[in-house]
Amino acid sequence: MMKTDNEKLVNQYFTHFNNHEWSKMANMYSETAEFKDPSLGRGIFKQTRQQTIDKYTELNKTFPDLHDKVIQIYPSGDQHIIVEFVSSGTAPDDTKFELAICTIFTIEKGLITKDFTYYDNFEEEAAK
Repeated sequence: MMKTDNEKLVNQYFTHFNNHEWSKMANMYSETAEFKDPSLGRGIFKQTRQQTIDKYTELNKTFPDLHDKVIQIYPSGDQHIIVEFVSSGTAPDDTKFELAICTIFTIEKGLITKDFTYYDNFEEEAAK
């Protein structure tokens, strides 16, 4: 089955992510894109490309071997791609982590305009 342009774009996105090419990855977004991401707080946040570069540069300092393994890509209509993936890395204290994530990308005119990411942000301390 042939991949759509949007699927190819998302595959390229994860290549840039795994190569830690934050500028190239950020340039795949519109100048200002909408994000829903537990790391930013509740609700929808608008971020510029530079803010995206800054966010991932800082994240990469904490987790130098940050890597995303795409499990499945689900095209949904003309503008949406849903991606199921597992993010992994090593923290400064040498503990390893794996985090299952799902992101819904909205793509318009070849650029990502919305990045709505979902994962369990449950803190172990909150359970006590």
